[in-house]
Amino acid sequence: QVQLVESGGGLVQAGGSLRVSCTASTASGYNFDNYAMAWFRRAPGKEREFVATIIWNGDETLYAPSVQGRFTISRNNVKKTVSLRMNSLKPEDTAVYYCAAGHAFIPNADSYLFWGQGTQVTVST
Repeated sequence: QVQLVESGGGLVQAGGSLRVSCTASTASGYNFDNYAMAWFRRAPGKEREFVATIIWNGDETLYAPSVQGRFTISRNNVKKTVSLRMNSLKPEDTAVYYCAAGHAFIPNADSYLFWGQGTQVTVST
């Protein structure tokens, strides 16, 4: 099993920056660096959507077009963490942000096996 706990959400003004992080706890036999890690988000009244994903060794990343150039995903396999640096935030970025772990480096939520509980990010005008 892989347990994921997000942190770092909060309230920020439009145009500001915020960093959310996710720390993994792995049971025996589960290695953090076996997994692609991703961030998804769900805004009020909307479907969950893909934000970014990073391959197991950090060499490749993939972003949703809506965040490309503003958000940066990174990971530290020694610390078992994955982070999302969000710059130039917009009110439409307001959502609960979830981190997820899966074996496939793709933006499809169904392919991710383990999920955190989410952290709220609110961007005010």
